[in-house]
Amino acid sequence: MSNYHIKHLEEYYKVYRKSVREPELFWEEIAEEHFSWRKRWDKVLDWDFSKPEIKWFEGAKLNITENCIDRHLRTKGDQTAILFEPNNPADGPEHITYRDLHERVNKLANVLKSQGIKKGDRVCIYLPMIPELAVSLLACARIGAIHSVVFAGFSSSALASRINDSECKLVITSDGSYRGAKTIDLKGIVDEALETCVCTTHVLVVKRINSEINMKTGRDQWLAPLLENAPTECEPEVMDAEDPLFILYTSGSTGSPKGMVHTTAGYMVYTAYTFKNVFQYRPGDVYWCTADIGWITGHSYIVYGPLANGATTIMFEGVPSYPDFGRFWEIVEKHKVTQFYTAPTAIRALAKENLDYVNKYDLSSLKVLGSVGEPINEEAWHWYNDNIGKQKSPIVDSWWQTETGGIMISPLPYVTPTIPTYATLPFPGIQPALMDENGKELTENQVEGRLCIKFPWPSIARTIWGNHERYKDTYFSAYNDKYFTGDGALRDAVGYYRITGRVDDVIIVSGHNLGTAPIEDAINEHPAVAESAIVGYPHDVKGNALYGYITLKETGEGRDHDNLRKEINQLITDRIGPIAKLNKIQFTNGLPKTRSGKIMRRILRKIAGKDTGNLGDISTLLNPECVKEIMDEAL
Repeated sequence: MSNYHIKHLEEYYKVYRKSVREPELFWEEIAEEHFSWRKRWDKVLDWDFSKPEIKWFEGAKLNITENCIDRHLRTKGDQTAILFEPNNPADGPEHITYRDLHERVNKLANVLKSQGIKKGDRVCIYLPMIPELAVSLLACARIGAIHSVVFAGFSSSALASRINDSECKLVITSDGSYRGAKTIDLKGIVDEALETCVCTTHVLVVKRINSEINMKTGRDQWLAPLLENAPTECEPEVMDAEDPLFILYTSGSTGSPKGMVHTTAGYMVYTAYTFKNVFQYRPGDVYWCTADIGWITGHSYIVYGPLANGATTIMFEGVPSYPDFGRFWEIVEKHKVTQFYTAPTAIRALAKENLDYVNKYDLSSLKVLGSVGEPINEEAWHWYNDNIGKQKSPIVDSWWQTETGGIMISPLPYVTPTIPTYATLPFPGIQPALMDENGKELTENQVEGRLCIKFPWPSIARTIWGNHERYKDTYFSAYNDKYFTGDGALRDAVGYYRITGRVDDVIIVSGHNLGTAPIEDAINEHPAVAESAIVGYPHDVKGNALYGYITLKETGEGRDHDNLRKEINQLITDRIGPIAKLNKIQFTNGLPKTRSGKIMRRILRKIAGKDTGNLGDISTLLNPECVKEIMDEAL
């Protein structure tokens, strides 16, 4: 079918128009011609954003692993499905063919069944970027269990809250993980988390770093011997189109993380179609996304999207700086990588290093460069374009979210003319709307507003696990009959979109969405702290860094502020993880507040970003005098 692969701009507009005028027919044709179904759907789409309820391919039966693995065996059985590049380059890459993957997934699926896991049960996966992580996702999907991957950089309390929220029966982890020259004790973190998790009865442990760990009798088992004895065939569970495939937690601007629920058929169709077009993948290409599978990018564009297309996808365990800052480019040369998808944070960090790290490698295999996690700034875009793409590999600056499941606005390489910092045009099937503060849609070009989507797409998250009301309040209450993204955007004269950043209290740090409320809650647990406010400020590598304004219960010259700063960051590390640590901590005598007691974070953001030229009217504040004091003391 021609519109599965969009090859030029004229065709994009033709496909886009059809996707908007006849969305059901558009997605039906794609679903029909490119996937294996056990039973066809009764209805393509049923939706009501006021409830909100969305169902795609209702009544259809399928198993996603048959689409990602089994159907490729006849023609691509010996092709590499997953190319594993370990932390230490000396340990050499591992090529896992589609046939190997089929056997490994079936064996692990049978192990899960032997542990009493059945369709609908939740399994928490807390693993480093090793093949067992991808295999675990697919093994859960094979038997209809719902996987919940938790990024292996989260603390034990963050892990425990996620396990408890979705009542995971079983956890898959490893003895530890490598991160550059360091090792991390993952099993110790799991043991600590499970002290408060009564729902978890089984833990399967992968041996990775060969460290001494505690194994709790009756709960913990090494995975390898179980896999050895497991049968190599596992009949896939027949799933309904709308059965949950996975839960993935994302930071909320308030309180606990939100368990976004993605279902089977729509997610499969959308991730496969976006992967094919945004990366212009062709047979024989070697695709590499550097993300961690602990995030949505890894789910959609390391595992499900590439495998549904029968692609070769690289899984990288290491970090860009180990053994040196040329590691990414060494891998590109070694495996002749054709599509490379990474985050602006990584690009900015590598751009600070000597260009010799880039120039000693042959990057001529690259055809497409991608950027994900946050809008890429102009300087990083040009460095990436000039030094990595050599001005011949288009950059796809993709905008999307955990909640959207797949890429929503992005250039298509060799199709869409690119402009630095612009995500450019909506993907087929995506209908963006910019709204003003009064809830009115801005229909003309050259406008700025809040970014909403006014029609469902197949991979939209269906709910928040166990809390549909919160799902409705967070995404569907701000604007009538529209999904509100939480982001601001502008649309230029030709209709290109540029994302201008979050409009709520979520800060994107190194591509990670961090809600300010949970960090403030952690800080406020410190016995010396009266209250705190966290804001983001521009950082030349992370994009944004965290600035904490903290009022102590007792101010005094005698306090050891340096020690307090360490203790506060340790509390944050323990409660959330090291990714949420504060770069700057300023102790204040008070925080600027409205007369109703609300902290004016807008003012604090401007001070943190050294943008104090126009603070607006501060005379209406309850305590305007504290603003000058904070400015004078600013770090």
